[in-house]
Amino acid sequence: MEDRRNIILAVLLTGLILFGWPYVAEQFFPTPPAADKSVSAPAKSEGANSDSGDIAVTSLPAKAVALPSALAANPRVLIETPKLKGSINLEGARVDDLVLSTHRQELSKKSPPVRLFAPSGTENAYFARFGWTGNGATLPTDKTVWTPDGKKLTPTSPVTLSWTNPEGQRFDIKLSIDEHYMLSADQRFTNAVGLPTANVTPFGIISRKGKPKEATKGGSIFTQIHIGPIGVFNGEPNYDWGYDQVAEAPGNKVSFDSTGGWNGMTDKYWLAALIPDQKVPVKAEFRSEGGYNWANVRNAQLTAVAAGQSASQTSHLFAGAKEFEELRTYTKKLGIPYLDYSIDWGWFWFIAIPFLTILLWLFDLVGNFGVAIIALTIIVRIFMFPVAQKQFASMAGMRAVQPKMKVLQERYKDDKPKLQQEMMKLYQEEKINPLAGCLPILLQIPIFFALYKILMLTVEMRHQPFALWLKDLSAPDPLTPVNLFGLLPFDPPTFLAIGILPILLGITMWLMQKLNPQPMDEVQKQVFAIMPWFLMFIMAPFAAGLQLYWVVSNLISIGQQKWLYAKHPILKEQMAKEEAEKKKAKA
Repeated sequence: MEDRRNIILAVLLTGLILFGWPYVAEQFFPTPPAADKSVSAPAKSEGANSDSGDIAVTSLPAKAVALPSALAANPRVLIETPKLKGSINLEGARVDDLVLSTHRQELSKKSPPVRLFAPSGTENAYFARFGWTGNGATLPTDKTVWTPDGKKLTPTSPVTLSWTNPEGQRFDIKLSIDEHYMLSADQRFTNAVGLPTANVTPFGIISRKGKPKEATKGGSIFTQIHIGPIGVFNGEPNYDWGYDQVAEAPGNKVSFDSTGGWNGMTDKYWLAALIPDQKVPVKAEFRSEGGYNWANVRNAQLTAVAAGQSASQTSHLFAGAKEFEELRTYTKKLGIPYLDYSIDWGWFWFIAIPFLTILLWLFDLVGNFGVAIIALTIIVRIFMFPVAQKQFASMAGMRAVQPKMKVLQERYKDDKPKLQQEMMKLYQEEKINPLAGCLPILLQIPIFFALYKILMLTVEMRHQPFALWLKDLSAPDPLTPVNLFGLLPFDPPTFLAIGILPILLGITMWLMQKLNPQPMDEVQKQVFAIMPWFLMFIMAPFAAGLQLYWVVSNLISIGQQKWLYAKHPILKEQMAKEEAEKKKAKA
C-alpha cells in the first residue's frame, strides 16, 4: 500500500512540476530582456539596388521614437475603411500606421483599438511597403518621398503614388482597399525613351521589430498555437519556422521558391501577409537580424523593360484580424491558397473547420457566444450519442459475463493461449465486443483538440460575453475563491487562480467517475479519483469558452449516463454487487 501511495504522489508531483513551474518561473524568475543587438547596427535602406535582384534588408535605428512624433514626421495619405484606420507614409511608400477599429486592446469600451502597424523607429515598429529591385535604373528606396494623387485611401477612392528618378524613369503604385482588410498594389515601371533596357521586378516586404511575447518556436502540433513567420509555398501551408529558428538559420534567413502562395507574420488573432500574383514564380524569404524580423517576396525573374515600355504587376497585402469567414472568402474569390489556414487548425483541421462554421452560424442565430458554445456542445453530444450507447451496452455485457470470465481465468490460469481462445469464444457467444468501450474515447480525443483549437484561436470569440461574471470568453474565468471572489485585495498566481468554471469542471468529472464502474485495481482507482481535481488546475488558465464547453459536455454526459443505466440495469446491479463484495472482503 505504501508503494501505491508513492506512485500517486509521484503522479501528482510530476503534474505540478510540468504545469505549475512555468507560472512560478514567470512570477519569481522572469527572463531578463535580451540585449538589443541593433544599437550598434548602422541605419541602412531596405530594398537597395541589387544586380542579383535580391532584396537587401538590414537593421533599422534602435532608438525608440514616440508614436505621435513618428506619425507627424512625414507627409501621409490617410486610410479609412469600416474596419481599418491609419495612414501611408509617403517617405518609402510605407503602410506603417494601421489600427483595427472594430477590435479593442482591452475589454473596456474605453480601451483604444488594436494597433497592428506602427512606423519605423517606434517601440513596436511593424509595417509593410512595396518597391522594386533590379538593375539598369535608379530605384526608389525606403527614403524616397512619393507624390500621391489623393489625400485619402478608402474602398471607393484608390490612390496612386508616383516617383520619377533623375533619368526620367517613372514608378507608380496604385493602391486600393476593400471594406475589410485587403489592400491591393498595382506596381508599374515605365522606362524612359532613349534609355537602355532596365531589368526590374516588384517586391513586397513586411518589417517587424522584435516579436510578440507569446511567439512560438515553430513546428505546429495539435495543441500549439503557431505565432510567428507563416506562409503558403507551392500549395502547402508552412508553420515550421518560429522567429528564433529563423534567427538561428544559416545567414539568419530561410528562403522558398514557389509559384504564387503568400508569406507573412501571424499573431494569435492578427495577420500581416504579402500575396504576390498567383501565376508568377516567386522567391519568398523570412529573415531575422539585430532584433528585427522580415518577410518578403519578389518575382523569381527580373523583367526586361525596353526604352519607352512599361511593366506592371498587382499584388496584395492582408493586414487585419483573422476573421474566418473573411479569410475563407479571400481564399475562394481571390484564389489565394489557404489564407484561411493562417488560423493554425492543427492535425484535426477536418473537424475544426466544420465545427467553427457551425459555431459561427449558431452565434449569428442566437447572438450570444456562450449560448452558441452550449448549442454546439449539445450537437456534438447528439452526434456522439449512438457511440456512447454502444459503449454502455458493451460495458453492461462485460459486467454480465464477469463471473464466467473468472471461472475461465481460474480454469486456464496456467495455459494463457487456451485462456485467450476460450475468452474469445465467450465474447462471440455473448455477442460482446471488448473494444467497443474504447471507441468513444478514440473519437473524443480529436473532437476535443479540434474544439480546443477553435475556442482558443477564433477572434470572433475575443471579448465576447456570456452571462453574469463571464464578460470575456476568450480569457480565463476571472472569479476565484482563492481571493474570496475579489473581496481580498490581491491577485493570486495564475496556476492558483481557479475560477468557478474550472471548479465546476472538476466537480462534474468527479460525479461522472462516481457513475462509472470503478477500476478493479486500487492504484488505478486512486489515480482516477485524483484526476478530476488535477484537471481542474490544468484547465484553470485556459479560455472560459473552452471551460464552458467541457462543463456542459460533462453535465450532458451525467444525464446520459443516468439514462443509459436505466436502460441497462444489469450494469448498475453488477456494480452494486461488486461493491458489496469489496465491503464484505474488507470486513
